Amino acid sequence: QMADPFLYDSGERSHYGCLGHEVQIEHIKAYVCRPSFFTDKAVIVVHDIFGWLFPDIRYIVDLIAGHGYITICPDFFKGTDPWKTTDHWADFADWMKRHDPTKVDKEADVVLKYLKEQCGAKKIGIVGFSWGGMAVHHLMLKNPQLTAGVSLYGRIIRDSEERYNLLNPTFFIFGEKDHTISYDQITLLEEKLEQYCKVAYKIKVYPGQVHGFAQLKPEDMKPDDKPYIEEARKDMIDWIKMFI
Repeated sequence: QMADPFLYDSGERSHYGCLGHEVQIEHIKAYVCRPSFFTDKAVIVVHDIFGWLFPDIRYIVDLIAGHGYITICPDFFKGTDPWKTTDHWADFADWMKRHDPTKVDKEADVVLKYLKEQCGAKKIGIVGFSWGGMAVHHLMLKNPQLTAGVSLYGRIIRDSEERYNLLNPTFFIFGEKDHTISYDQITLLEEKLEQYCKVAYKIKVYPGQVHGFAQLKPEDMKPDDKPYIEEARKDMIDWIKMFI
């Protein structure tokens, strides 16, 4: 029996009026926000288990766009139901089997093609949260078109040494109090990356932070957590800016 895997309070959220718009790209819908000026730099945002419609993730898309990137959050669940706050955690393992974060290559390719051909993007980065953090880790091993990646509290899958052979610079963000990812796993990730990774990487653990901390909107943050949340977001943007 799995403990509540993504225990952050997703129920009480302030309303968010989005700045972007929705588009249909082949078989997937996506939320896009563009900066007010032309740019050939883009960032893909991979949502968590609550899907592409969740206000927190749209807030992040708009935030990144505000730093000068064409930012897009595709529906990686392809129209199927995201996890809902009313669902039972006992069913979570089955739901995860149907929503595998390592089976995102086809959708990533569709979005990359759209960004290059329709938006004129030349350099493309990717950031992902939780479920999306796992997807980012996978894609940074597989897709050389992604110039840099940020994986935020994606649980660490250990299936082979190839898991550490990243193709391009990747930054791993974790919360110190995340009960889904133990400190031992983070230490092991660090050791393995040191051994196998041939590109720039970084791992950072933010004090006192629980799972899902980095995507909270300002009005949903606790005052004690706010500095760490803001630091994590600045670190995420700085990593992207360094390479894209």
